[in-house]
Amino acid sequence: MAQQHIQHTRNAAQGELQTLPFYLLSVGLGLLLWQTGLLLLSDTPRRFLLPTPPEVIQRFAQLTANGTLLHHTKVTLVEMSLGLLVGTIAALLLGYAVAHSRLLAYLLEPVIITSQAVPTLALAPLLTIWFGPGLTSKIVVCALIVFFPILVNVVTGLEGIAEQQKDLFRLLEATPWQYLQELEIPATMPAFLAGLKVGGTMAGMGAVVGEFVASSEGLGYLVKQGQNLYDLPMMFVAIFTLMVIALAAYGTLSFIEKRVLKWQQQDTTIVMREA
Repeated sequence: MAQQHIQHTRNAAQGELQTLPFYLLSVGLGLLLWQTGLLLLSDTPRRFLLPTPPEVIQRFAQLTANGTLLHHTKVTLVEMSLGLLVGTIAALLLGYAVAHSRLLAYLLEPVIITSQAVPTLALAPLLTIWFGPGLTSKIVVCALIVFFPILVNVVTGLEGIAEQQKDLFRLLEATPWQYLQELEIPATMPAFLAGLKVGGTMAGMGAVVGEFVASSEGLGYLVKQGQNLYDLPMMFVAIFTLMVIALAAYGTLSFIEKRVLKWQQQDTTIVMREA
């Protein structure tokens, strides 16, 4: 077992090394497009609309040195984390209820679908009026954005359980807790984690939307202030920070997904061997 674990770790490390050149290529293409834009605007009156990399790096150093970037990043991370937590819990509870009640599914499905048809940017001012301009409204906006992809995946995972498996658990007279723990949670976990990756990446969008509407701190506030002051380097710094946060969130959730599913597969293999 230990050798298999070491081999799996080596394979995972090799896989990451193989994908690293593609990540670097993506960064290189982005810098190339940036430089192309600078060249196209260099001899026009609109050249100030695109800052140069040294200007962005200098502004990044200034915002980092005086603590501004760190403070606003912390605010956005708190909003994202709490919004993701609230949205995930709501999606799990409602998804489980919808998957087990046709009546509830018929009643809530139109409401859930139509709520996603309304842009969050249009709902954010209303939510700000209801919950105030503070942290609560930002959490609600984040939760609304991450709620739907997680809900859909949870319902899909639960409804995808084979009838033969359900019949087997009924035949063995499994308790509701055993049914949930041994069948529904393992069967739903891949779909749930996939939805969580999407929701975690989109949580930053919810935080920024809430900060655009009413806020005096956060990365969205920095972007808005940069727009008002025509401080484009500051806008680029805030946007790049949001991109790094999104990549970090996706990478972290992907790592968790691989670990959880690997343990799940190992547990299944052990059970089959013991049987």
